Amino acid sequence: MAGELTAMPSRWPRRIARGVLAAVLVAAPACGSANHPAQPASRPSVSASASTPSAVPPTPTASPTVPATPTPAPSPQTLTPAACTAAGVLAAWSLQRLAGQTVAVPVQESDVSAVNAEVAAGAGGVLLFGSQAPSNLGAALAALAARAPGGIAPLVMTDEEGGVIQRMADLAGSMPSAREMGATMTPAQIQALATQVGQRMKAAGVTMNLAPVLDLDSGPGPSDADPDGTRSFSADASVATADGLAFAAGMRAAGVVAVAKHFPGLGGATANPDASTASTLPWSVLQDGGLLPYRSAIAAGIPAVMVADANVPGLTTLPAALSPTVVTGVLRTQLGFSGLVLTDSLSAVSVSAAGYSVPQASAAALAAGADMVLFNGDAAAIPALTAQTVQAVVAAVQSGRLSRSRLETAVLHILTAKHVALCP
Repeated sequence: MAGELTAMPSRWPRRIARGVLAAVLVAAPACGSANHPAQPASRPSVSASASTPSAVPPTPTASPTVPATPTPAPSPQTLTPAACTAAGVLAAWSLQRLAGQTVAVPVQESDVSAVNAEVAAGAGGVLLFGSQAPSNLGAALAALAARAPGGIAPLVMTDEEGGVIQRMADLAGSMPSAREMGATMTPAQIQALATQVGQRMKAAGVTMNLAPVLDLDSGPGPSDADPDGTRSFSADASVATADGLAFAAGMRAAGVVAVAKHFPGLGGATANPDASTASTLPWSVLQDGGLLPYRSAIAAGIPAVMVADANVPGLTTLPAALSPTVVTGVLRTQLGFSGLVLTDSLSAVSVSAAGYSVPQASAAALAAGADMVLFNGDAAAIPALTAQTVQAVVAAVQSGRLSRSRLETAVLHILTAKHVALCP
């Protein structure tokens, strides 16, 4: 296969390699809401003053009077232009433009021009599907990005986890499954491999990897019954944490945004949310197990997190990605995550079984605290589904179900992940 990876160095003792890992991953800065620009101060009133001649005539022996010199009026105060802020710029954006940035439009990597119109209309992301990327993917993605309004290119994302979940191994190089990496490689070796793969992804125009999986799992999946299986580094929280953070550090070193998934922990779920209604392990169990790698990743500065579509017994009956309790309550507030939050695919059966269409689920996810929505579907249906999703978000703001400030904050998080500065 093209682009074979060089051999990794011999395995280090895991206890030594893991002990230094916490210094590896450096956070991408997260952007909070900025204040609106201050209004210019009102001009002070200006009055000229002059001395009034004396009403008593001078005596003959007195010296001639000298006319008083009028006091010059102060010059008008120069007004200072208000400072530019990202929040101030976004306040002038239309709802349509804001909503478009929150949508990642899916497309086959073999035909990215199929979403030219969606990107030209302002879609904030492009989600690549497929199993073999064309050799000209980089040029095709560059041409697509050139269509983005305002020069704000979309995030280009795909799943390059290793093992059975690789979209572009022919260009980026093959990787073992996370489980195999966890069993046979040190964190340093995993980081080096992820850096090499990430560099090739970036060279092909891909800027975000929807990996690593931080779930704890030892099952036989991935399958309809077990969403993780070999996609998990380990059922041991310490191993999954160290290896997952090493993978993320490698991607960051290559200039690719890593995404930890599937929060708050999909390992041990009752089923795959893509295929049926699914529940995670109970919240009381997750807090001492599956949540731990995410807690560590957030503390280490992971730039993005994907939220699962399964419900969480003891916490929410909604799919987690649609739950304010999960996204705002736990992820944002309890764990203090201020980076980019993505949903898992809102085309999942678990979402539709809860009574939501993709457009409805998108508006609900943003209101819950997510920043960017993902979905998939047949190529012929994508244009209409994308337009409907954008309009659903706009309508949610107009009806008050989603605040404009929440939408602007979501876009700030997206632009931060893109390294886009709205002010010079």
